[in-house]
Amino acid sequence: MDASLEKIADPTLAEMGKNLKEAMKMLEHSQRRTEEENGKKLVSGDIPGPLQGSGQDMVSILQLVQNLMHGEEEEESQSPRIQNIGEQGHIALLGHSLGAYISTLDKEKLRKLTTRILSDTTLWLCRIFRYENGCAYFHEEEREGLAKICRLALHSCYEDFVVDGFNVLYNKKPVIYLSAAARPGLGQYLCNQLGLPFPCLCRVPCNTMFGSQHQMDVAFLEKLIKEDLERGKLPLLLVANAGTAAVGHTDKIGRLKELCEQYGIWLHVEGVNLATLALGYVSSSVLAATKCDSMTLTPGPWLGLPAVPAVTLYKHDDPALTLVAGLTSNKPADKLRALPLWLSLQYLGLDGIVERIKHACQLSQRLQESLKKVNHIKILVEDELSSPVVVFRFFQELPGSDPVPTTVPVPNMAPSTVGRERHSCDALNRWLGEQLKQLVPASGLTVMDLEVEGVCIRFSPLTTAAVLGTRGEDVDQLVACIQSKLPVLTCTLQLREEFKQEVTGTAGLLYVDDPNWPGIGVVRYEHANDDKSSLKLDPEGEKIHAGLLKKLNELESDLTFKMGPEYKSMKSCIYVGMASDDVDISELVETIAVTAREIEENSRLLENMTEVVRKGIQEAQVQLQKANEERLLEEGVLRQIPVVGSVLNWFSPVQASQKGRTFNLTAGSLESTEHTYVYKAQGAGVTPPQTPSGTRAKQRLPGQKPFKRSLRGSDALSETSSVSHVEDLEKLEHLSGAPEPDGLEPSGPEPHPGAPPPQEAERTGAFQNGAQRPEDDRPQVEEPESLR
Repeated sequence: MDASLEKIADPTLAEMGKNLKEAMKMLEHSQRRTEEENGKKLVSGDIPGPLQGSGQDMVSILQLVQNLMHGEEEEESQSPRIQNIGEQGHIALLGHSLGAYISTLDKEKLRKLTTRILSDTTLWLCRIFRYENGCAYFHEEEREGLAKICRLALHSCYEDFVVDGFNVLYNKKPVIYLSAAARPGLGQYLCNQLGLPFPCLCRVPCNTMFGSQHQMDVAFLEKLIKEDLERGKLPLLLVANAGTAAVGHTDKIGRLKELCEQYGIWLHVEGVNLATLALGYVSSSVLAATKCDSMTLTPGPWLGLPAVPAVTLYKHDDPALTLVAGLTSNKPADKLRALPLWLSLQYLGLDGIVERIKHACQLSQRLQESLKKVNHIKILVEDELSSPVVVFRFFQELPGSDPVPTTVPVPNMAPSTVGRERHSCDALNRWLGEQLKQLVPASGLTVMDLEVEGVCIRFSPLTTAAVLGTRGEDVDQLVACIQSKLPVLTCTLQLREEFKQEVTGTAGLLYVDDPNWPGIGVVRYEHANDDKSSLKLDPEGEKIHAGLLKKLNELESDLTFKMGPEYKSMKSCIYVGMASDDVDISELVETIAVTAREIEENSRLLENMTEVVRKGIQEAQVQLQKANEERLLEEGVLRQIPVVGSVLNWFSPVQASQKGRTFNLTAGSLESTEHTYVYKAQGAGVTPPQTPSGTRAKQRLPGQKPFKRSLRGSDALSETSSVSHVEDLEKLEHLSGAPEPDGLEPSGPEPHPGAPPPQEAERTGAFQNGAQRPEDDRPQVEEPESLR
């Protein structure tokens, strides 16, 4: 690029290009200075100060800009938009600097240059997007073009609007028709810019019976137009969508155009699907937009160009009205708005522009085809294969519900059931969207909440792929991440209802319905002093839940536990996270209840310990004093005199036992220490009652984590095999060497060392003396072959 700059005859342009290249290189790739210098720069940038008298060089100023841009971020966490700005982005940024330089030319040269830039850009855009014989208005605010078009429609329909103003509108009120699926705030923006009251807006509902749920209902629109004409109103303008802001659906623009021609209404089209007009194959619904009166394009996001204005293409034959409406201007600065786009289009070329739009559409089609093969994923734009927007969500029918789409109202299904499924899936989809955004940041996903479908995830590569550099590998990685998260989502959704039933049926636990929590559920322990009617913070309950959270985390299970305030109050609750495997909900709920109850009892024991100890000490003092009085009476008065007592004890010692008292904190009672002195061991005392551990406490296998369902088949098999093994051992012992029925050993002299053992002698029926024993008359047991 340096060699190309040397060929430029104008030294100012060459210096401008060189300075821009160095500036962008410094902002994007330069390293931070030393820590001391960086700290000084941050201080000077964060705290406004007086303007320096001597001035600063360009490097210092750019360094200050860099510190202000990334001062609070790490070096690795720079904005991805700056990292992928590319050389085409440098060209777009050069247009702004070049526009300031061009404005210094003389008026004649400036007029020729701006006219050429404006005419070239308009011609290129009209041919690329198939909008023949159109004019172009370049604007920074995306909605500004539509406001200018509305003003042009007002001047075209009301000839005396320039002279009489609002008085003309008062006699015949204009009506602007917007789709219910239009971008939020568009109608309010138009009324504020045009000075019209809100009743001038008419919201056209979408289809309810046939067609897409995000397309404008054409039949209902015609009915509204007829009603407005009967009331003396003037239908002014209709805003149609070629790709709605939410899900990318395209209205039936062909039928809408026929309706607008019939009633003399201006038709304006906007939407992301207009970018597909640059491709070789275009759907008929989008191709009909080329016949509309005006359309708004946003080539900046589509092509990954920063600081490039939006464009509104329109058709009108009266230059005076377009000048009054503000669509054309004689100011050179307004015409120079097209300069960044003029430079960028030349740099990319027609093939580069088509390739970028085609690549984005291929990414969306690739994701859509992959998601069709994934279970529990619902695609909302499945009927429009040409749409470059893919909107999907996780969905699974709960047990006992009909497998029907959420977009179709079912009269037989209770509203509570539909709402329960909706809230359950909304929280899970919100969690899934956030996880996917972190795992695949190059996908540019957006989590949105639709009125009918609920929380959905949108993939719109036309607005993000060129900036983020999204590739086909990123789409494959996105699908793999979705598949890896599905087991967690399905398992969690299946366990939610069981968790709710178990908590509801357990004493002391309260189920908290939090629609924003994606885990298994939320539970709160109701202690003895809990005020159920109060919504304020409960210090005692917060202390119990904090201890419960600590105990649950110490179990080292696969579940995650968190503590936070209740959804509708300030009381503390335990939030149970998502489950990736089959969880024993009964054991989980019982563990929570037993642990919380144990913490509450221990807390009460500590609170009452001071009073119990004080009373125990007083009782011990009374008993010890009574024991001393009894010892005095037993030993007599003489033994208490110092000298006489010693002599008397020497002649006649007293065998008095040492008596003391010990205080049992568990039982809260005094006990004698006689057992300790007599047996030289600490007495066991009263054994405290064990804390109930639940009826479902079970023995876990080695390595098995808590709350896991055991394999009942393997347990039964192990138990059966162990019982069979014990029976075999008992039978073997009975056959080989069972004792006599009366429990006595057989009498007789000891056998010779070389003689066979007694068992062998019994089997042969002979002893050493050759006598036959009386017991030999009993029936003999035949030895099994396995023991021979």
